[in-house]
Amino acid sequence: MMSKQQSMIRAARVYLRVSTDEQDLARQEAIVAGARAAGFYVAAVYREKASGARPDRPELLRMVDDLQPGEVVIAEKIDRISRLPLPEAELLVATIRGKGARLAVPGIVDLSDLVADSSGVSRIVLEAVQDMLLRVALQTARDDYETRRERQREGIEIAKRAGRYTGRKPDLAHHRRIVALREAGMSIARTAELAGCSIAQVKRVTALHRAKAVPVNEEGISAKA
Repeated sequence: MMSKQQSMIRAARVYLRVSTDEQDLARQEAIVAGARAAGFYVAAVYREKASGARPDRPELLRMVDDLQPGEVVIAEKIDRISRLPLPEAELLVATIRGKGARLAVPGIVDLSDLVADSSGVSRIVLEAVQDMLLRVALQTARDDYETRRERQREGIEIAKRAGRYTGRKPDLAHHRRIVALREAGMSIARTAELAGCSIAQVKRVTALHRAKAVPVNEEGISAKA
């Protein structure tokens, strides 16, 4: 006879992420079919093109807001969920768990089912092991991000010395995010915090946006002058 827990429909929310607009989510789409094949009801799929080091990803925040008790968050790898510094990553995981949901990420030993079936000392030990594994995975994701950034900086320095560096292309998606936050009434400081950038960059992007928005006449004089 099936237990009440076994007979309940397992609901999942699938989170797919790549870092830039140029990257493709197609490979990760297989996760959705895999979740259904594993017996999950997929309540929603959240597709994001943003850095995992950003705390203000709209689809991630929407997913967390949508979570219901007993649901599972499924992602390809832990770095799809977070490349944030460890304290922020742990806060994100705690928020997910606080909604009564749990993570299911390949590559991390998922002991949730074992924990649910255990009690007493065994449960405490399993929960501790699960938390330790998750902490290590989150830190590894952040370390990998930092390593990539350092290599990028080194590559830029080499290109500069060789006279081949033409400058970094503007991140238009990031600029649009800053403008949207400012137009939503966020202060410069709060915008910088949510967008994960400096106050100086917020001011620079906002000024550039305003300059483009102001029409000029044939003499090049602003219509607002």
